[in-house]
Amino acid sequence: MRRRRFLAGVVGGGALAAAGGLALLQPRRTMLGPPPDPSRPERVHALRRVVVVGGGLAGITAALDLAGRGFAVTLVERAPHLGGKLAGWPVEALGERFPLEHGFHGFFSQYYTLHSVLAAAGADADLVPVAGYPVLIAGRPPERFGTTTALFPLNLLAVVARSSGLRLADFASDGPGTLELMRYHPGRTFARWDAVDFATFCREQGVNRPMVETVLAPFGKTTLNRLDRLSAAEAIRFFHFYFLGNPEGLGFRILARDAAAAVVEPLQRRLAALGVRVRSGCAVRRLVREGELVRSVVVDEGGGAAPAVRVAREAVPAEGWLVVPRAGEAPALVGRRGARIVALDGRCTHQGCALAPDPATGGFRCPCHAGTFAADGRPTGGPPPRPLDALVVVPDGDAVVVRAAAARGVAVLPCDHCVVACDVRGLQRLVATSSLGAPGLERAVAALGTADPYVVLRLWLDRPVRAERDPFATVSGHRYVDSLAIYSRFQEPYVGWARRTGGSVVEVHAYAIAPDALAPAAVLRGRLLHELWQLVPELDGARVLHETFMQQDDFTRWAPGDHATRPGTTTEVPNVVLAGDHVRIDAPVALMEAAAASGRLAANAVLRAEGLRETPIDTVAARGPLVVA
Repeated sequence: MRRRRFLAGVVGGGALAAAGGLALLQPRRTMLGPPPDPSRPERVHALRRVVVVGGGLAGITAALDLAGRGFAVTLVERAPHLGGKLAGWPVEALGERFPLEHGFHGFFSQYYTLHSVLAAAGADADLVPVAGYPVLIAGRPPERFGTTTALFPLNLLAVVARSSGLRLADFASDGPGTLELMRYHPGRTFARWDAVDFATFCREQGVNRPMVETVLAPFGKTTLNRLDRLSAAEAIRFFHFYFLGNPEGLGFRILARDAAAAVVEPLQRRLAALGVRVRSGCAVRRLVREGELVRSVVVDEGGGAAPAVRVAREAVPAEGWLVVPRAGEAPALVGRRGARIVALDGRCTHQGCALAPDPATGGFRCPCHAGTFAADGRPTGGPPPRPLDALVVVPDGDAVVVRAAAARGVAVLPCDHCVVACDVRGLQRLVATSSLGAPGLERAVAALGTADPYVVLRLWLDRPVRAERDPFATVSGHRYVDSLAIYSRFQEPYVGWARRTGGSVVEVHAYAIAPDALAPAAVLRGRLLHELWQLVPELDGARVLHETFMQQDDFTRWAPGDHATRPGTTTEVPNVVLAGDHVRIDAPVALMEAAAASGRLAANAVLRAEGLRETPIDTVAARGPLVVA
């Protein structure tokens, strides 16, 4: 019976196609939501002010869409530069200057909204195609996806036929789980499977082990969530978006230059050309509600907002630093200089990550982007642009009160609409500090979470990789390494450096590191190197000339049960809308495309409120090929 289930779905689908029902089964572009009303005007003709909070892909997309329709848009970003996870910064290495970023990015063909945004800004010129999607599986020959037809069910049969690890016989004992992957439905899938984690789903629904190891596990980890903490419904939607519902096939492009130069800078030029006022390096402290609407946004250009903390004098060590938590903020770093107690703001001046003391230097290290500071707060390495802010220390009996200095500047930005496009933690801080009178929004935002930490290790090596190696590969079967990118194969200036020196520059990612696998940075580095030498044997014994190690935990959590409480685009406050990949979208989108689509959805909500025509949003097939209406 189980074998007949699978054959009825896949081989039977081929029979239907042969009988003339091919069009009924094929993935196709669909529109997210109803088509725009052509009777509505395109542009606003009165002064309507919009403040967009957050300068990642979601915020940039919303700002571009609204500015292009005549709105007066101000875009506020806490970091010193725009881009979010596409942002980059320079590093000095081996006597040269190199661009660095958060990690490798693949721009898939079905990222329709993102590609439309990039094309309008001329930010797609450096995207180059890649021949297939390779997966390196421990102890087995590599697999390659994305080089066969996109026609269902021939696409699935071709994957099995070409795979060294999959056989049709593997599906003989399958339960219903494999067919459920072909039945994505925006309502039914989440109603039935959101409460179950994906690892349990695969086990209890009888998905065969080769299918899990070859396809589901390596691609599932690219959500940056562990399979035993990833909602099965989210995983089914993810596979529908990249495989079964995607008419473009598994094709993607990569950047021949760094993301900051190739993508973010053209987007910034487009923002400027449309008249968007960009305020980077500024933190939004609160939204001010007056009556039913938010009427202004308070922007703090530094200091003055973090809560004061009381610290017992005896708790401050004679040497080193006491890390003192502050609600909703990075910690205060409290230490002694002689008889005096001093304190520094523990936010890295690059992107606001929480710093940690570095016992080796007596200063501080940023785990996110490898920035370093001396004990007096001066930046000594990496991307931080300025010293740490000094905090005010006030005696209070046998304790001291540590508080922020007066703000360097405060601005109040009036608005008719506000688009909040922060990441999860930024959204939670903003909602907590704003008296919005919106209990539903407050509960939904508080329930959001981030995935487990991930690590990005980039290495400059004195030895080349083999010429036939792919520039990028997903990895399966190793405890830590989940992807491998050979920057000296595809991106300048790394290509030129490798050509001149005979070396290579490679980057490995470890996604969603489980709590029992976490370790100090030096230990994680050693484990990643050990697995890298196994993956790329010709590099075993190579000398590391330079490296950067980054550890972060800022990707959205997609845990079982999250979908039901996830906030949507619109909120209880009529003129406040949300954007970001953490916002609930009842359609198949994922990763960068989810961020861009959420920004367009937010802009459309503003357009709709003003009686204007919305911008159409394309996505992949709305339902799986085996969904019965």
